[in-house]
Amino acid sequence: MKNGLMRKKSIESLVASTENQGLKRELGAFDLTMLGVGAVIGTGIFVLTGTGAVQAGPALAISFVIAALACLFAALAYAEFASTVPISGSVYTYTYATLGEFFAWIIGWDLILEYLLAVSAVSVGWSGYFQSFLSGIGLDLPKALTAAPGAVKGATTYMNLPAILIVIAITFVLSIGIKESKRLNNMMVLFKIAVVLLFIIVAIFYVKPANWVPFMPFGFKGVFSTAALLFFAFVGFDAVASAAEETKNPAKDLPKGIITSLAICAVLYVAVSLIMTGVVPYPAFSQALDRPVALVLQMAGQNWVAGVISVGAVFGMTTVMLVMLYGQTRIMYAMARDGLMPPFLSKIHKKYKTPYGATWIFGLIAAGLGGFVPLDELASLVNIGTLSAFTLISVAVLVLRKTRPDLKRAFTCPGVPVVPALAILFCLFLMVQLSGATWIRFLIWLAIGMVIYFFYSRKNSKLNKQGK
Repeated sequence: MKNGLMRKKSIESLVASTENQGLKRELGAFDLTMLGVGAVIGTGIFVLTGTGAVQAGPALAISFVIAALACLFAALAYAEFASTVPISGSVYTYTYATLGEFFAWIIGWDLILEYLLAVSAVSVGWSGYFQSFLSGIGLDLPKALTAAPGAVKGATTYMNLPAILIVIAITFVLSIGIKESKRLNNMMVLFKIAVVLLFIIVAIFYVKPANWVPFMPFGFKGVFSTAALLFFAFVGFDAVASAAEETKNPAKDLPKGIITSLAICAVLYVAVSLIMTGVVPYPAFSQALDRPVALVLQMAGQNWVAGVISVGAVFGMTTVMLVMLYGQTRIMYAMARDGLMPPFLSKIHKKYKTPYGATWIFGLIAAGLGGFVPLDELASLVNIGTLSAFTLISVAVLVLRKTRPDLKRAFTCPGVPVVPALAILFCLFLMVQLSGATWIRFLIWLAIGMVIYFFYSRKNSKLNKQGK
C-alpha cells in the first residue's frame, strides 16, 4: 500500500537511508547508560517524591515499582528494536517499519508532546532550585523575572528568566556537537548519582520504622494513582534509542544502555522513597511539596547536606533537559528526513555534524514555553504521550515477530508475547488513571496533528513521492 495510510518503510531501506548522513558515532555503552540516567534522575527524586508520599504514604515505594515495571516491559521491547533497527527516531522509526506511516506520524507527534513539554516543565523546576541556591548566597532576582505570567498568585510576573536561559544554554551545547554534549552529561550525571548516594548514606541512620505504619494508608487506589503520576519520573530513558545513529556499536550498546539505565534509576527511586517516608511521617510532606529532600535532611538535623543536595538537583535537572531536548531533535530529524516535516529540519551542520536548525528551533520553543507558560496542568500530558508511545512500541514488537520472523535480532525481547502484552496492559492501566482533562487536551493535540498530517505530511512523504 505505497500510497495508503499504512504504507511502510522496509527495515533494509531504513538502514540504507542512514548511510552518509553525517552524524558522528561517538557514544558507547557507558555513555548511553549515562544518557538514560541523565534523562530520568531529576524531577522524580527532587520534586515528585513529596507529592507521591502525600498521595500513597510509605507505599510510595510500591508506586515506583509499578511505574518501573511498566517501563521495564516497554524497555525490553525498545531494546529489541534499537538493536535491530539502529536508526535515529526511536519508536517513531520502529512504528514506520511495522505499523505504517499513519501510526508512525501519530507516535512522532506524541513524542514531540513528551519531550518538548518535559524540557519546559523541568526548566521551571530547575529555575526554582536555582533561585533557592542564589537566595542562599544572598542574591535575589527581581520578582517579575522569576515566573511565567499568572504563575504566582498575588504577584506580578512577566517571565521565568532562569528557565529561558538554561534551555538556551543547553541548546547551544547540543548544537555544537554530540561529543561535547556527552562529556558535559557524563560529568553531571556522575555528580548527581554521588549526591543521591550521599543522601541515602546520611539519611538512612534516621529512619524510624514506626513511620512506615500504616504502610498503605490510602489503599491500592492511592498506590495506583500515584504510580500514574510517578511515571513522569521515568520519562526519558527511551531517549537513549534516539541516539542509535551516533552509537559506535548500536546492536550491543543500545540494549545495554536502555536496560542498565532503567535498572539503576529504579533502585535509586525505591531506596530514596523508603528512606524519605521512614525519616519523615508522610503527612508532613504536604508542607514542602517543592523540596521534599530538603525537608528530610532538615528533620534529620543534617542541614549541611541540604546545600549539596540543592546543587545536585540543579545538575540533575540540567541533564534531564539536555537528554530530552537531544531526543526531541533526533526524532524531528528522522521525521524531516522522511518528508513528514519540513526538510530544513533534517539538515546537518557541516562543521558540528548536528541537526543544527532543528536543535535551535525546538530549543527556543521549549525556552519560550518554560519562560512564559505556567506548565503545572500540562505536565500530565507528558505522561500520556509517553504511555501511548510505550504501548505502540510493544504492539510493534508483536507485529514484527509475525511479519519478519527471519529478521536478525542482536537482542531479543524475552517472553514474547507475554512481556509486550504486559507492557501494553500496564501502560493502558496507567493511562486510565489520568484525569479526564488530560485526555481532552491529549485528543486536541492529536487533532492538530491529524490536520498537519493530511494537509502537509502525507503528500510530502518520501514514500508517497516514490509511489507516484
